[in-house]
Amino acid sequence: MKTITIWSDYACPYCYIGERRLKDAVKELGVEEAIRFEYRAFELNPNAPIKPEAGTTAERLAAKYGISVEQAKKNIENIDKLAKEIGINMKFEGVKSTNTLDAHRLMKFAQTTYEPAIYEALNEALFKAYFVEGKSLADRKLLLNIAESVAMDPIQSKDVLESDLYTNDVRYDEQEAHMRGVSGVPYMVFDGEFAVPGAISTEDCKHALRDLLGGVKEKPQGLHGAECDETGCKVG
Repeated sequence: MKTITIWSDYACPYCYIGERRLKDAVKELGVEEAIRFEYRAFELNPNAPIKPEAGTTAERLAAKYGISVEQAKKNIENIDKLAKEIGINMKFEGVKSTNTLDAHRLMKFAQTTYEPAIYEALNEALFKAYFVEGKSLADRKLLLNIAESVAMDPIQSKDVLESDLYTNDVRYDEQEAHMRGVSGVPYMVFDGEFAVPGAISTEDCKHALRDLLGGVKEKPQGLHGAECDETGCKVG
């Protein structure tokens, strides 16, 4: 069994896209039994507020990158298009930009307590809530509903969210990422053998998987996909 470790944030559109492409590649190669996923936290904005930030996604991107709102909307449409190509009905314009620490803490709890089927379902549900349903991942009631929907114990989940449990685990993930020189996500490490930054294509994911399963220990040449960093997502 080979482990692919993925640093990501639930507020990162390329993380959702990159993970879906990778999992599609695993299915298309028929190697599901040979691969397991391990999720690591990387908050793009650890200081993001609990309440949703004001303005639309386009307005926030326009202000951040010094572009027009119309250009920002076109960039958002491009990301939505990439997502739809792999079956994600992403609505990037409608996201509620908030803090994601609690979502990462909940995932830490899931990974240390439950079987992969449950924490895989949680991972997908968190991305979907943010990018498809336009929900706030800082809303603990929402997080509890999501946890219960994937068969996590509601009382234990509530205890986690109402404490600071797993916060240190999240910080450890982020410290390790920075020690590795990681500045953007998604960032995927293939069984400790080689790392691939960014949301690479499904075909490139297949290439990396074949190398991994074939015993190659060096990163495949030229693999580097779109990513988000602590200044924002490079859209367009």
